[in-house]
Amino acid sequence: MWITSSLTTAITPTAIALGNFDGVHLGHQAVIGSIVPIAGKAVSPFSSAISDPALRGLSNRQRAQAGVTPAQAMGALVTPVPTVMTFFPHPQEFFSGQARPLLTPLPEKAAQISRLGIEQLVLLPFDQYLANLSPEDFVESLLIRQLRVTSISVGKDFCFGKRRQGSVDDLKTLAARHDVQVHITPLTCLGTERISSSRIRQALAAADLETAKALLGRPYSLTGRVVQGQQLGRTLGFPTANLLLPAEKFLPQNGVYSVWVQGATQTPYTLAPAVMNLGTRPTVKGLALTAEVHLLNWTGNLYGKTLDVHLHSFLRPEQRFDSLTDLKAQIQRDGQQALGELTRSPH
Repeated sequence: MWITSSLTTAITPTAIALGNFDGVHLGHQAVIGSIVPIAGKAVSPFSSAISDPALRGLSNRQRAQAGVTPAQAMGALVTPVPTVMTFFPHPQEFFSGQARPLLTPLPEKAAQISRLGIEQLVLLPFDQYLANLSPEDFVESLLIRQLRVTSISVGKDFCFGKRRQGSVDDLKTLAARHDVQVHITPLTCLGTERISSSRIRQALAAADLETAKALLGRPYSLTGRVVQGQQLGRTLGFPTANLLLPAEKFLPQNGVYSVWVQGATQTPYTLAPAVMNLGTRPTVKGLALTAEVHLLNWTGNLYGKTLDVHLHSFLRPEQRFDSLTDLKAQIQRDGQQALGELTRSPH
């Protein structure tokens, strides 16, 4: 997947899905999924959906100056690139000036979007210029002239332009001037409530992994590189991999989890059963929040490897033990419980 933060290096024409897409949950997947079959249909480069009709009367030199290729000048059909355009940083982070924990930091978001068949990710820098764009300029300048959009997919609650003045109805009206179709995806619900990133955060904060999984369409995951820790687990007979997680990653409730780990072996998609402790390790007077993973029935060197940790179930809250002997006994019980649960309900 081609990733760019500059509209000048974006591959055009595009069929585009617009949104923030933090989490790439089932609602987001519905919006993004609408673009892939549309993008597979070839279109004429001189339809008003792609360029200003006035270009048809220009000379070849003038067309070249306008960015029109010889193939397009001959009227060859082109296939729009299935594209997601999102904003970085998140608009709420820009306006509040405060860091916003993300369900899917950029590398995770890109990986999830790529799996949906999207060929290009445009990370539009959200700055004061973009914040001041009127809905009309957002469509005319960004989508029509620069990204040469042929079709657009958004969620029903999508807003755009200065002070979020533009609605999906405004988007349809503005796009229709250029024969660009807008597909509005209905809100996706689980039960009676809509699927949203905030709802997923609430579930994770309560260690409700089943709800988070149902909303995401996949288990919630943490991705990090294994770095050297204090090696206390090794002295207890339970060596752990200490994960360096992205600072902006949204973390679930502290505690002990049964997890599946990907990336520990040479086989890319092999999953290993494991236990993860997320917390400050009060028994050994830990201070910083750490994520430690103990792979069950496994030996090997993990330093420097990047692991994907898929959360399966919440075993217990983090707690302080009176002695290392008590802690060791509990870790043993945690491992047995995790292995039993993972065996009964594989990932």
